[in-house]
Order: sequence, then C-alpha cells, then structure tokens
Amino acid sequence: MSAELDLSPPEVPEPTFLESLLRYGLFLGAIFQLICILAIIIPTSKGHEQEEAEPAEGKAVEHIKKSKGPAPQIRQKPKKESKKKR
Repeated sequence: MSAELDLSPPEVPEPTFLESLLRYGLFLGAIFQLICILAIIIPTSKGHEQEEAEPAEGKAVEHIKKSKGPAPQIRQKPKKESKKKR
C-alpha cells in the first residue's frame, strides 16, 4: 500500500491573463485604499497650518460680516379650505 500513495504536489494550472490582471488590480486597489486611509489619519496640509497662524481678529470680523446679512423671510402657505361635508 505504501507504494501506491502519491505524495507529489497536485498539478496547479498556470493562471490566465485575466486572473493575473484581476490579482494585480486587487493589489493596486488595496494599496490605494491604504493611502487614502493614511491621508485621513495623518493630515499634512501646509495651507491649513497657515490659516491657523492668522490672527483671530481677522476671522472674527469676516464671520460678523457674513452673519449680518438679511434674514431670509419665511413665507407662510395659505391654509387649504376643507371640503364641506354633504
């Protein structure tokens, strides 16, 4: 019986072009997702740091100017007349 056991590895067919393309596409997608997640976790925006360095008074004046605009008027819809009961 020991002579009949075949311990050689099974034959694995070579991957086709589409299988290889799919595999590398998945790897590239995973790398892209990791880069996006790292960009969210580690913000490195120099413009954001420059905005924080500006004096707070300048921002307060701009905020007041924006908030003093005309208040939007609320238009009330006329009530619908109910139908008379017969």
